[in-house]
Amino acid sequence: MQELAKEIVQNLQGAGYEALYAGGCVRDFLLGVLPKDFDIATSAHPEEILKLFPNGDTIGAHFGVILVRKGGHHFEIATFREDGSYEDGRRPESVSFSTSERDARRRDFTINGLFYDPVKETLIDYVGGKSDIEAQVVRAIGEPAERFDEDYIRLLRAIRFSTVLEFDIEESTWASISAGASNISQIAPERIREELDRIWVHGNRVRGFDLLVESGLMKAIFPEILELRGCEQPPQWHPEGDVFVHTRLMLSLLPADASLSLVLSVLFHDIAKPATFSYDPAEDRIRFNGHDKLGADMTGEILGRLRYSNAVIDAATAGVANHMMFKDVQKMRKSKLKRFMARDTFGDELELHRVDCEGSNGNLDNYNFLKAMEKEFASEPLIPPPLITGRDLIDREIQAGPEFGKILTRAQDLQLEGTLKDREQALAWLDKELS
Repeated sequence: MQELAKEIVQNLQGAGYEALYAGGCVRDFLLGVLPKDFDIATSAHPEEILKLFPNGDTIGAHFGVILVRKGGHHFEIATFREDGSYEDGRRPESVSFSTSERDARRRDFTINGLFYDPVKETLIDYVGGKSDIEAQVVRAIGEPAERFDEDYIRLLRAIRFSTVLEFDIEESTWASISAGASNISQIAPERIREELDRIWVHGNRVRGFDLLVESGLMKAIFPEILELRGCEQPPQWHPEGDVFVHTRLMLSLLPADASLSLVLSVLFHDIAKPATFSYDPAEDRIRFNGHDKLGADMTGEILGRLRYSNAVIDAATAGVANHMMFKDVQKMRKSKLKRFMARDTFGDELELHRVDCEGSNGNLDNYNFLKAMEKEFASEPLIPPPLITGRDLIDREIQAGPEFGKILTRAQDLQLEGTLKDREQALAWLDKELS
């Protein structure tokens, strides 16, 4: 991909235009990271780009952006530009084509305002981005408040870059983020979700969590998380502290490659504890009756606000709804246990249970039991093909109805528990049942 990007730059330069790598790919080069994509900035206007690349797509021609496909890869070629006024905190009212220096100065952060000429192998730095990369600092270009007022999503992007790069946020840039945090609510939910997801799936997600809280962005996006502060828990089960402390601790215990739905289920697994808090003075005991089921409903509503897909919402809410069931796994009949473990979301739910335990009283008895059961059941499918089917009942003139399903469930229970081992044995049991 890098060679293809260089060819595009060479074609543009050969036609007499200035052409450079721009933004994130240059930053990644300086960090010693292979870029995931290459954006190219040029003095050529869109119609001039299309003359050189006639198969290009005019996806953003109004903003001077042409998408070029080459060798199975996609490259965005953007004309150097400067933006007009911003009236809505989302997009400029107008753009005008300009120079590379002015293009750099209208970008968000110095670490993203760099250019690189792959032909001459020279770095072009109008904004001090190289020194900020060396100092590991996220700094807004120019006046921070102006940069954030131009596009409020930059508030979250600063947190994201600080999280994934482990860079500090420069003081005046941080002050402007904190001052303008509430403006994030004016951004489309989908754009907020995309930035948050990049934080949640990164191994350094706890840093992102802390920055979201400290900046005020968490209050603007997920105010329910802040309500966990001060929600006391039974000290014998939760010596670590309140629900907020517990949730943050669980995040820190997740593996770096935790799935998005797992991270979301950890974030919201106890979200309903403030609403279900009760204290029984007779027993001197704190209770949160029904917080799992109410929490699942709240999780669905919260994730729906950010337009998450049904698949992500279903997986995350399953983790929240089922997290209290793990305390009973050693009491389950083998048939129920196998069904519990056979669900698609079980792997993430088991991991949620592990960090729930390690982030509280440290009792991993049920987790270790389930890991042992995984080994015990590994030799065959948890839910094998049924020995008895509906056809067998129809052949015996059993009419469809409530009893129909009950018989099939009883048969499957006995199969899962090992009582019925083959079809011949199962049919004999069925005939005996029906007689």
